[in-house]
Amino acid sequence: MIQPVKEAKETMATCDHCGSHVSEQFARVFADGQGQLNACPACSANAGIAEVARHRARSGN
Repeated sequence: MIQPVKEAKETMATCDHCGSHVSEQFARVFADGQGQLNACPACSANAGIAEVARHRARSGN
């Protein structure tokens, strides 16, 4: 689930896989239908984020 984090009046989403902060725009584009964000630039290659996210969602990792 996309986890908002309060920091100095700003809310940022985090990657469910590694916990890194991502922008709301990134989360909106790459989160799955349930709001899970299974990959981000910190834990997967930029070119393969969508593929990694789908694989992790299917395998439960």
